[in-house]
Amino acid sequence: MTTHDTAEQLASYRKTIDNLDSALLHILAERFRCTEKVGQLKAAQAMPATDDERERRQMDRLKNIADDVGLREHFVESLMKLIVGAVVERHKEIAAER
Repeated sequence: MTTHDTAEQLASYRKTIDNLDSALLHILAERFRCTEKVGQLKAAQAMPATDDERERRQMDRLKNIADDVGLREHFVESLMKLIVGAVVERHKEIAAER
C-alpha cells in the first residue's frame, strides 16, 4: 500500500468516525429530550429523581448488549453512569423548580 493509498484510507475511516460521532450526539440529544419529559412527570407526581431498581435492570441489560456487540462492560457501565448521572441531576433541578 502506498503512502497515498494509506492517506486515502485514513481519510475514509475518519469521515466515517466523524459521521458516527454526529449520529451519537443526535441520539444523545433525543435521549435527553425524552428523559426531560420523564423528569417533568416525576416532579409533577412528586416521585424521586432516582429509581435504583430500574437503573440496576437497565445496567444489566446494557452489559448484556455490550457483550453481544463486543464492547467492554466496564466502558458501557462508565458511559451509562455518566449519562444517568446527568439525567438524575437534571431531574433534581426540575423537581426543585416546582
